[in-house]
Amino acid sequence: MTRMPLVLRGREFPIPVVLAPMAGVTNIPFRAQCRTFGPGLVYVSEMVMAAALVHGNEKTKKMVAFGPDEDFRSLQIYGSDPDFVGRAVRALCEQDIADHIDMNFGCPANKVTRKGGGAAVPVKRNLTRAIMRAAVDAAKPFGVPITCKFRIGINDDITTFLDTGKAAEDEGIAMIALHARTAEQHYGGNAHWEYIAELKQAVTSIPVLGNGDIWEATDALRMMDETGCDGVVVGRGCLGKPWLFRDLIDAFSGNEIQQSPDLGFVLDVMVEHAQGLMAIMGPEFGIRNFRKHCGWYLTGFPVGSEVRRSFATVASLAELQAIGARLDRSMRLVPGGERLARGHTNGPIKVVLPEGYLENRDDMTLPDDAHETAVSGG
Repeated sequence: MTRMPLVLRGREFPIPVVLAPMAGVTNIPFRAQCRTFGPGLVYVSEMVMAAALVHGNEKTKKMVAFGPDEDFRSLQIYGSDPDFVGRAVRALCEQDIADHIDMNFGCPANKVTRKGGGAAVPVKRNLTRAIMRAAVDAAKPFGVPITCKFRIGINDDITTFLDTGKAAEDEGIAMIALHARTAEQHYGGNAHWEYIAELKQAVTSIPVLGNGDIWEATDALRMMDETGCDGVVVGRGCLGKPWLFRDLIDAFSGNEIQQSPDLGFVLDVMVEHAQGLMAIMGPEFGIRNFRKHCGWYLTGFPVGSEVRRSFATVASLAELQAIGARLDRSMRLVPGGERLARGHTNGPIKVVLPEGYLENRDDMTLPDDAHETAVSGG
């Protein structure tokens, strides 16, 4: 099938691949690792709260920073108050912080949905449209495109993806992405790609991207072939595997995909990643932040539980290098190791909504999290 490049702010991206924003992960050093392997793709920073941007939260200011070599700056915001979302987008544009702003309508965490936020917002059709409209109107004078990402719905009985997709199309959203799971699924089970196909058939004037269960580059090609979607959003599949973006470029370019790297290659990448985090966050906090990445990098390698525990408590760069020096650098992944899940795997969950939330889906009442400034995750 003929594949068109993604176009954002007049720039063409021939390889239609986007890095999904992931809280605590897609910061400057992680994006740098990904770009090393896959230059020329869309890499989105961590999600930030619209209210925190409006209030000038110092932690949030650091989260919207970009490296000097990032020539296309993408970030994601979350907000359930149209006024705050509009003000946040306007501030980002006025300060020339971003070239592209994505909006999150998919957080499944119960601490968010119980207040009517996150993945619960699309249940309220008019509120969803108002949020989109506020963002688009604020960004339009600056030529900054607004995109959005959402889930299938609350559960199999309460689906919202078609309404949300049509709303995005009507309100001037430049591109949409569907994580093909419900909030109830959380991160468990299989992504239902058939809903991506259904959304693509319903939304015809803007690009529709698919997200969910892209563990290898061939998965992206298969998703596009099976659903007709215009591109893919990669989340957990690249955790501890930034070379997935190299493989994706090769796959989309018709080139042979390289063999999965041996442990020595992975250990060298781990050291580079840790050094990047330490340079940004300081030695102590940087190495602590890196610990969670160790398990992801080692996924599929038969290094043993003792080695994994050592990496999980590493306290310095020297210790990280010393642990790696004791390992067999020629070690290869176990059969099927490329497809082992990374990151969150929990689910299904019981989704908690505010009392009476489903009684009037056209209600414009703001969720209780509308003015929160802390990232809630999910």
